[in-house]
Amino acid sequence: MASFDDIVLSPDPRLKQRCAEIEEVTPEVRALAERMLDDMYLAYGCGLAAPQVGELVRLVVIDCDYAGTDNRNPYVLINPRIIAADGEERDFAEGCLSFPGISVTVTRPSHVIVEAEDLEGDTLRYEASDNLMAVCLQHEIDHLDGKTMVDYLGPIERARALAECRKAIEEGALPGEVGDEE
Repeated sequence: MASFDDIVLSPDPRLKQRCAEIEEVTPEVRALAERMLDDMYLAYGCGLAAPQVGELVRLVVIDCDYAGTDNRNPYVLINPRIIAADGEERDFAEGCLSFPGISVTVTRPSHVIVEAEDLEGDTLRYEASDNLMAVCLQHEIDHLDGKTMVDYLGPIERARALAECRKAIEEGALPGEVGDEE
């Protein structure tokens, strides 16, 4: 059952840890992927990484087509790895389910190629350019390496963003709620 309580919130130390490779697609891995998709849809997110639900394994789920409709097109990526991240750098206002109440501008390459296994154990290649999918792939894979969107900010901006996030959480902000970017 999906629940906002499943989402790990900043400053939880699990968000800063590198995740372990998944050796085999087991029923537990399938169940985790299903739970993560449920949690992501509940919070109207477009991506979620396993450490964001407290599991330190290399698994992400993504659906950039959803946006609160019945139009679901989920991707489950096991052990995703970035093969190429290039193209012109772009600024994008990013939110994160683990950082409710804030969004921050992150500069990332505009083009990315990712390889990952699916739930059948097949290796798939994903390529995205100049769109939300390109940002989401990089954002979620960062989570697997213990890097979050605020790590792209300078020290002053990072401190301000974390303080705003803490305040938003104290005031009851839920995962998926994004404040105004400054």
